[in-house]
Amino acid sequence: MPAAAAPLTAVSAAGAGTGDQSEASRSTIRLFAGVFLQNRLAIIGLGTIVLIALFSFLGPHLYVTNQVSTNIADLTQPPSAAHPLGTDTVGYDVLGRLMLGGQSTLEVGLAAAVLSSLIGAVWGGIAGYAGGWVDSLMMRVVDSFLAIPPLLLMMILASAYTPTIPVLIIVIALVSWLITGRLARGDALSLRVREYIQAARMFGAGKGRIIIRHIFPNIIGTIIVQTTLSTANAILLLASLSYLGLGPPPPATNWGEMLSNGLNYIYDGYWWLIYPAGILIVLTVVAFNFVGDALRDAFEVRLVQR
Repeated sequence: MPAAAAPLTAVSAAGAGTGDQSEASRSTIRLFAGVFLQNRLAIIGLGTIVLIALFSFLGPHLYVTNQVSTNIADLTQPPSAAHPLGTDTVGYDVLGRLMLGGQSTLEVGLAAAVLSSLIGAVWGGIAGYAGGWVDSLMMRVVDSFLAIPPLLLMMILASAYTPTIPVLIIVIALVSWLITGRLARGDALSLRVREYIQAARMFGAGKGRIIIRHIFPNIIGTIIVQTTLSTANAILLLASLSYLGLGPPPPATNWGEMLSNGLNYIYDGYWWLIYPAGILIVLTVVAFNFVGDALRDAFEVRLVQR
């Protein structure tokens, strides 16, 4: 009988250990969510992002207008029942144009931010963990690119190729990953001296395995926060390129291009060509910044709790 009881005790202990880990994980998630939800600006920002996404992607299915062919008879018409936000200089309905512009703006902003975060996380994580001359060489590359004005570099890259949506995503990502790389490198430098990293080395884990299994998972918080902030920055960079005439070619559009075109008529009283696009850009950028700040606070509290 005593011999049979021992395995049951071991299994129970193992089950208790698993249960403790699961409860700790749930507690961490509750703490993270609680800190985030306590930030009212973050809730407002998240709600704004959701509403803008619905407006951009669901709106065209509910508000169907012609956004392909021009209508000379409807040039620069003021807001009316037929056109709630008027028409632009080629007869397009401004409200429908804002919806289509929101699609490309959000797509470029989010995709460029994710791509830049991936590049920065890999570059910075490898540099920080490797250390020594590898770290010095990789970070000198980052410093060299940081010395070039981002707008100038984007203009060179965008003018060398047809500025389609995929090209703009790549161009903006190539000038946006540098800050993420420096942040990831800083986290990796602090993680490489931790006890569990030393233990992994002692048990024969290779550098690649340590980076993938231990470094990257522990810098994911920094990367997520930076991705939200990079999305806001990417939207502004897209608006800057479009303002300089390097946005997607017609009939595609984005809010930056709409704002740029509207500013040509700022003294003609065509306010509906300027303010709606400008307001949407400001709202979207501020909303992503609110969410990013709240995520940063939540991750910091979670790390302190751990």
